[in-house]
Amino acid sequence: MDFGFTAEDEAFRREARDWLSGHVEGASDRRTWERTLGKAGWIGIGWGSGGYGNRSVTLTQQVVWAEEYARSGAPARSGHIGENLLAPTLLAHGSAEQKARFLPPVALGEELWCQGYSEPGAGSDLAGVRTKAERGPDGTYRVTGQKIWTSLAHEADWCFVLARTEAESRRHHGLSFLLVPMDQPGRIEVRPIRQLTGTSDFNEVFFDGAQARAEHVVGGEGAGWKVAMSLLGFERGVSTLAQQIGFAGELGRVVADAVRSGAVRDPVVRERLVRQWAELRVMRWNALRTLGRAGDAGAPSVAKLLWAGWHQRLGELAMQVRGAGASVGPREWAPSSPYELDALQHLFLFSRADTIYGGSDQVQRTIIAERVLGLPREPKGVV
Repeated sequence: MDFGFTAEDEAFRREARDWLSGHVEGASDRRTWERTLGKAGWIGIGWGSGGYGNRSVTLTQQVVWAEEYARSGAPARSGHIGENLLAPTLLAHGSAEQKARFLPPVALGEELWCQGYSEPGAGSDLAGVRTKAERGPDGTYRVTGQKIWTSLAHEADWCFVLARTEAESRRHHGLSFLLVPMDQPGRIEVRPIRQLTGTSDFNEVFFDGAQARAEHVVGGEGAGWKVAMSLLGFERGVSTLAQQIGFAGELGRVVADAVRSGAVRDPVVRERLVRQWAELRVMRWNALRTLGRAGDAGAPSVAKLLWAGWHQRLGELAMQVRGAGASVGPREWAPSSPYELDALQHLFLFSRADTIYGGSDQVQRTIIAERVLGLPREPKGVV
């Protein structure tokens, strides 16, 4: 199974490949890179012809761009949360004024976003939100609470926050989806979380009376759960196919390591390498099967289960084929660089979180059981 790309698609591929080859080299600063992408019209190409500063392309051309971007070695995107999560949510639920205010700066790479969902003590239980947003006499909301594992909050200009706007409400009732500016000294504090890899892309975010305007509530007060669930459906899509291009590159490096170390002579290792390759093909076929389809409640959870476990097993295999050499860093230790990792060591450590973040494996299985198979709902404790 594969896409039947048209002549127009292939022409678009050449355009994308040529542009990337001429601009990727030297693109080190991620915010500058976002503006470069935006100026050239490469952000928001999947939004449709909404007049928000983006070009409009077909679904297959969105796949082409995502694949070429992954192949080019371009920097990891810092604007993907605004482009791939916030923008589709605003297009589906936002007012005309919200779309006109927030979509053009995202399309131009001028405003970066982060996602204020997860909270301490709630884990993947999104309905366990305790962050509160109280509306004052002037109509302004004041947000108080804590979010955790907030990707790229240290770079973001804005955060979309799921908060409880109805006092004494429980679970998924009384929630609202607010757009909150991050530049509020004394009201918002961002604390980076140092990970196993030594990097700090995740953050804790503390809101202490942070302000959000009434006209920046998406979908209306109390509609937060509906909007949040809609957004989660946008997390898997064209980007999944691009993600698999990156996975294929990682698998290729693991195979090369296995050949170089001689581990490939071990039949168990060979079997695991072949299994990783076969499962990656299955992931691609599944992504193509579900691409562009709506209303499949289990598709996002199945996709997450497939790639998270696969990627974690690849990290383990990457260390197995190296043997004792897996514990040795790429450079000699020095006070100025005490924690150096190569790409596959980083893969192994970072992938330990793959089955937790973005909804743990246990939560994904519960979603499939309840919403797809119709099994009895899991008993909930008193909240």
